[in-house]
Amino acid sequence: MTDKPLRWGIMGTGLIAGAFAEDLKLTDSGVVTAVGSRAAESAERFADQHRVPTRHGSYEALANDPDVDIVYVATPHPLHHGNARLALEAGKPVLVEKPFTMNAEEARDLVDLARGKNLFLMEAMWTRFLPHIRHVRELLPSLGRMVTVAADHGQWFAEDAAFRLFAPELGGGALLDLGIYPVSFASMVLGTPDRVAAMATPAFTGVDAQMSMLFGYPGGAQAVLTCTLSALSPTTASIVGTDGRIEIDGPFYAPASFTFVPREGEPSRHEYRDEGRGLRHQADEVARLLAAGETESSLMPLGETVSIMTTMDEVLAATRT
Repeated sequence: MTDKPLRWGIMGTGLIAGAFAEDLKLTDSGVVTAVGSRAAESAERFADQHRVPTRHGSYEALANDPDVDIVYVATPHPLHHGNARLALEAGKPVLVEKPFTMNAEEARDLVDLARGKNLFLMEAMWTRFLPHIRHVRELLPSLGRMVTVAADHGQWFAEDAAFRLFAPELGGGALLDLGIYPVSFASMVLGTPDRVAAMATPAFTGVDAQMSMLFGYPGGAQAVLTCTLSALSPTTASIVGTDGRIEIDGPFYAPASFTFVPREGEPSRHEYRDEGRGLRHQADEVARLLAAGETESSLMPLGETVSIMTTMDEVLAATRT
């Protein structure tokens, strides 16, 4: 890679793709060079709206565009595996929107392919790269032995069978779209659970409308996580240790401020503000890693992505027993 801005090609034309394109305008690390969609009209509309020079009427054309340095997969969940595989087979580094895939088997397949081809691959869990989360990670040793992680993510959506969160064929449900944030947050702090319990409430289409999860860990720590697409929840998070706790304002997964509360002494407030949605930070990290010749992120490693998808599989399995 050179010191020139990274040339991004975006697969997909939905809301998150548009947000990513707009946030890239806030940094000089990259630019959107091309967009690809299954429908040429959708690609044209997206390109006009976000001032993207090249538009492709197929994912294959985008993956094989020689002017694209890296592909960002922002298609519906069930397409992530096939779209990412398409880009990797074309020799492109890939950033895959979360959830990385529909299940752990698909995740392992992509990781094996990327490693076999020595290509960069990362899950777009943009929360990991936000300034306040980087600061939270630095403070974790100050909390002593970990006791509890709690996080929730609830949004309200009008009941519409055609809307992707309610559509089974589009990977709908609260867990994959919303619950991935609390689950990934718990993984960042506590690692992989060895015990998983869950309870789900179905939506009118059969997908999970609400999910409550309880994770246990070898050291005795626990995580209490919830998600729902039926109500707007506080979307806060807390990390509790024997020597103190961290309370993150909502929405915890986006640019937010937090309070560090020691067991003894005065609390300290840490204020953070960000321009845009906060997606530019992951784009900057990807550009830095590619410039350094890296194929994986230490902040969102591929092994952890597979572990998270395995945990998600276990959550779904626990609701069916």
